[in-house]
Amino acid sequence: MTQPINSLAQNVLKIAKEAGDKIMAIYQKDFAIYEKQDTSPLTEADLAAHNVIVEALEATSDLPILSEESANISWDERKSWSSYWLVDPLDGTKEFIKKNGEFTVNIALIENGKPTMGVVYAPALNKSYVGIVGEGAWTEIDGEFNSISARKHNGAEVWKVVGSRSHQSPEIQNLLSQLEGETELVAMGSSLKLCLVAEGEAHLYPRLGPTSEWDTGAAHAVALAAGANVTVLDPDNPLDDNAEALTYNQKESVLNPFFLVSA
Repeated sequence: MTQPINSLAQNVLKIAKEAGDKIMAIYQKDFAIYEKQDTSPLTEADLAAHNVIVEALEATSDLPILSEESANISWDERKSWSSYWLVDPLDGTKEFIKKNGEFTVNIALIENGKPTMGVVYAPALNKSYVGIVGEGAWTEIDGEFNSISARKHNGAEVWKVVGSRSHQSPEIQNLLSQLEGETELVAMGSSLKLCLVAEGEAHLYPRLGPTSEWDTGAAHAVALAAGANVTVLDPDNPLDDNAEALTYNQKESVLNPFFLVSA
């Protein structure tokens, strides 16, 4: 079977899976054995994945790399980057510790402030998401690719909104109250939240809490490639049709504003 993704995306997917293998080797251990050591399983898994990704990307391209594990690169240096790799070697720390499987390896290509390609790999679920903006988005399991696309609300169905398993904030309640019809919360961990909208399993993902650019870059690319929008969210006007697109590396802080992923 011919792969629907280009050679660069194939290579990035391979790198993400190699990082995932390193994470799984630690994830499958008994975490109690770490109590007498200075390191935590989370830190060890994060650094192991980071090292695999950075080494492989440096062998693949000359582009700079911004990773959660190397986030101290100065704004003076970063602001000159037109294209770079944005990496979160292990997103979903709570999910990793709880061992619920909903953690991911994230690698994005950012060009002129926009994510243009992204791979999100959930090693414990053996599932990948690949998005190439302008070409398409896919899920991948055991080498089999299936095309995905975001699904607009048809006006009659229940609104599926990605949210937290715990208490909903007043801002989220405000947003839900503006939707016509019933709403159902869909719980998911890590960057997989954005992927749920990309594959048509949810209509909206409002994020009214802190995230960093590496948390979202790869899944943002998947969402865009699948036909979804990722826009800056104003809590006072959450369903603003004229909201700006979420961008990357356009300011000194690597924190994202609040955002909305919508089909």
